[in-house]
Amino acid sequence: MLVYPSGLDLSTSALRLLRRELAAWRRRIGTRWRRLTCGRQALMTLAHLRCSHTFAELAAGFGVGLATAHRYVTEAVDVLAVLAPTLQQAMAVAARKAFVILDGTLLPIDRIAADRPFYSGKHRKHGMNVQVLTDLFGKLIWASLALAGAVHDIRAARSHGLLDALNTGGVRCWADKAYQGSGPAVRVPFRGRWNKLSAGKKAVNRAHAKIRALGEQAMATLKSWRLLRKLRCSTTRITDLVKAVLTLELTAST
Repeated sequence: MLVYPSGLDLSTSALRLLRRELAAWRRRIGTRWRRLTCGRQALMTLAHLRCSHTFAELAAGFGVGLATAHRYVTEAVDVLAVLAPTLQQAMAVAARKAFVILDGTLLPIDRIAADRPFYSGKHRKHGMNVQVLTDLFGKLIWASLALAGAVHDIRAARSHGLLDALNTGGVRCWADKAYQGSGPAVRVPFRGRWNKLSAGKKAVNRAHAKIRALGEQAMATLKSWRLLRKLRCSTTRITDLVKAVLTLELTAST
């Protein structure tokens, strides 16, 4: 395999964060020697997450075996995932905001037609449903566990305890029509055909859509990590990958 120099469109703060956490992890488990330093392991992981490089490509580029590349990346992702904010921590942050925006996104996966639980009828593709909470500027606050793509957004939000947390805490939240009936804290647009809505309801829906559009920035931020655009790993690993990306976005950007 040919090897060539490349670059990552990330700040050095992401590399420093992961290198520091890996060094602390190695001290905790008593690691004496590794083929790659913490910095090189961190760089390998960022290349995998950001550019979706395969383990074979990473192994060739970093001069290690295929199994070693897989083990190093998996370890680094796990280290990052545990740093992601919990729902309780996210609610503490959301309570200080004027309002938050809730939306769901589908992370495409490589599955066949027979894998019906992962098929989203709305998006007409196989994937994993992830609920995302952002602030009024579209900055990420929290991301949920990844559920099968066939799960509806409101059902997913309920299963994570997100709707109960929003309503109990009185956190004002804007969401789309998929979250009808979520409770008093969650504001959704008026339902019905556009030509049958009153002028007042149309104006409300326009304003609502402008607010929710800011939440799309968070989705774009998530999928700027190219690995999340088409996942080819086990579905049991997707939650940790999302949490790892969330940690990098929240911590490395501060």
